[in-house]
Amino acid sequence: MQIAWPKPNRKFSTLDGLGLVGLIGLLVARFVPVAVLIPYWGCSFRDITGFPCPGCGLTRVADRFAHFNFYGAFIFAIAVIWSFLHLAFKVPTPEVTLDDRDWTRLRNAALVLFALNYVFVVIQHRHPFL
Repeated sequence: MQIAWPKPNRKFSTLDGLGLVGLIGLLVARFVPVAVLIPYWGCSFRDITGFPCPGCGLTRVADRFAHFNFYGAFIFAIAVIWSFLHLAFKVPTPEVTLDDRDWTRLRNAALVLFALNYVFVVIQHRHPFL
């Protein structure tokens, strides 16, 4: 793995795209009463299977961030703040280069973490007092 710090720039990157989507989500969560505007606001996956979907929590994260609960939306907050710093003040975003073995490790770790998180969400849904 190699990490390089480029010169200060305002080049739009993936992290900036994530920050922009986060900012839009923030504005929607803060100022648009979506649950009032859409007659059916719910999760079809949960309605059909009885289990929360793997995406459950994204709306809550946007809502927490919109109400300045940064502890509840830590990663989301970091992406939006870093994107702002990068685009407004030319703070460079590090460029990480991974070889095939590092990508395999990262992918496997992400899959394991995703599976563990989903198991946790399902257990919390079924047994909220554990």
